[in-house]
Amino acid sequence: MDARLLLWRRLDVEGLERLEMTASDGGLDASSTVLCAADGGLRVDHRWRIDRDGRARSLVVERRGPSGGGTLRLERVGAGWSVDGRRRADLEGADEPDLSVTPFCNTLPIRRVPTSAGASLTIDTAWIDGATLEVLRSRQRYERLGARRFRYVDLGAALGFEAVIETDDEGWVLRYESLFERVAPLERGA
Repeated sequence: MDARLLLWRRLDVEGLERLEMTASDGGLDASSTVLCAADGGLRVDHRWRIDRDGRARSLVVERRGPSGGGTLRLERVGAGWSVDGRRRADLEGADEPDLSVTPFCNTLPIRRVPTSAGASLTIDTAWIDGATLEVLRSRQRYERLGARRFRYVDLGAALGFEAVIETDDEGWVLRYESLFERVAPLERGA
C-alpha cells in the first residue's frame, strides 16, 4: 500500500484531523495530528503501529494545550497493555486502544464485526481521553446495521452514548454521527 491520507472534521466543535498511513514491516503505521478548538485549543499528535492482523501493537499520544502538554505511550504486552512502560492489570484482556479524539481507532473493531445482518461485536478497550491522557478500561459494542453501517454503543466510560458509524468499503470511517465526518483533501490551487 502506498501512503494514504485521511482527513476528518469534527461535527461537535471546530476541529480537523490529518492522518497518514503507510505499509510497514508486517503491518501499518499511522501518524496523525488533531487540532480542536475545545478545551481552550488542543493539539493531539498520535502514532500507531498496527500488525498484519489489524490489531494495534503500540500507540504514542502527545497532547499540547493551554494547560500544558504531555505524552502517553501505550504498548501491547501479551494479553494486556503497558502505559508509559508500566503494566496495567486493569487493562489485561482489553482488545484495542480507543483514543477519544479520532475515528481512526473505530476501524480496528469494525473490521472484526461478523458480516451477517444484525451481527455485533462487544470488546473491552484501553480508552484514552485525548484532553487529559487518562487511560481507563471501557466496554463497547458495534452492531452491524448494513454492509457499511454500524451502531456504536458505549457500555463503559461514556455509558449510554450511541452513534451510527458509516464506513467506506475498507472499513475506514466516513461519518461518525454527531462527532466526525471525513472530508476530501482539496487539490492544490482549488
